[in-house]
This record gives sequence, structure tokens and C-alpha cells, in this order.
Amino acid sequence: MPSILLQDVSVLPSDDGGARKPILHPLSLELTTARTAVVGANGSGKSTLLKLLNGLVLPDTGSVRVDGLDTARQGAAVRRRVGFVFTDPLSQLVMPTGRDDVELSLRSSVRNRAQRRAAAEARLEAFGLLELADRSIYDLSGGERQLMALASVLAVEPAVLVADEPSTLLDLRNTSRLRRLFATLPQQLIYTTHDLDFAADADRVLVMDQGRVVFDGGPEEALTAYRALALGVG
Repeated sequence: MPSILLQDVSVLPSDDGGARKPILHPLSLELTTARTAVVGANGSGKSTLLKLLNGLVLPDTGSVRVDGLDTARQGAAVRRRVGFVFTDPLSQLVMPTGRDDVELSLRSSVRNRAQRRAAAEARLEAFGLLELADRSIYDLSGGERQLMALASVLAVEPAVLVADEPSTLLDLRNTSRLRRLFATLPQQLIYTTHDLDFAADADRVLVMDQGRVVFDGGPEEALTAYRALALGVG
């Protein structure tokens, strides 16, 4: 299992001439669990934490390392190991169709065009998306786009998959489908979600509040702590 190590990491907002309240207060974490969920209110720092893991955000203090690779100094190597799925799939589906997007992901690893098309079709079929492969991404539902974006990221077989609220745009059927998929993926998974049933699928849950990790533990204890926090209990 890959090892992700955050040491004394904090993230500050852009300097606007005023007080710089941290987006993330200093924290140290080691992420080696197969499936880690991150929960918390909007604005608690969840997305920032995830973006640190593949160098989309760099720490203002401390360091983030993936299998010893520093995200600030070896960002390209880190991103080859860590795939990232955004909440809004239109921010990462850059080609006209899902087939085109998956083929683009495979371009550096499968040079032969015919082989690349066959490999893309195999990946789309594994996701149950082959019948949608040639539709414009704008003709897909939000849930279909999200699954297509996930297929595109996983096509390059990263060691780690980081997903920022991947079920937000999904209906109940596709959320169930995503949860089943996540349960079978070989990648180390780290994801944020407001769906507490989805969070309970993880081996470890981080609870975030105002830029801090306020609870770190198994899903049952962590979600109990989160509910108490959200309701102002205790």
C-alpha cells in the first residue's frame, strides 16, 4: 500500500493585506489505509487537504510526500502515482467524448493508435460506459459524466485515487454503483463525501472542522463524533 506522509503541513490564504487565518492549520498525518474518507462541513478544509496529496495545492509550511516523493519538488512524479477526480467532471473531461478522453489518458502509455482504442474500449466496458463512449460529454447526465471522468483517471492505473465528493452529482442508483466500484478497486482510495453511508464504507475516517482534523479513527466512532459536532452536542 502506498504511503502518504504530511509533516507539519499548513495552508494559508493569499495575502490580502489582512490577517491570514489558515485554510489548514498545521497538521501531521500518515495515510497508509486502503480506504480513507474525509468528512466535514463546507469550508472545513476537506478539498484543500485532498489537493495537497498530488500537488494541486502546495503547503505553505511542512511537506507532503507520496512514497518518499515530495509534492513540491517532484510534482510530476507524484501526479503519475496519484490520480485526482474533481467534484465537477466538466473541469477534467477535456475532449468531446468519453472515448476521446480515455484515449487521451492512455496516449503516453499505449503508443499504437489501434491498441489504444482497444484499451480504452476495455476500460469503458469495465465501467459499463461503452454504450455512452461516443456521446458528447454535454449530452451525458451529471452522474454519467462523473463516472466517465473516473474511468479516464483510472485508465492510467494510478497507485492512489483521490476523489473530491465523487458522489455529489450521482443519483441513488449511480451512487450505489460507485460504492460497489470503490469496494473493488486495487488503488489506495482517499475521498471526501457528505454521504455518511458512503463514508462508512472506509476503513478510516478523518473529521475536519475549521481547517483542523478533529477526529481520526474507525468509521463508526468517527461518524458518531461528526454527528455530535454537526449538531453542536458535547
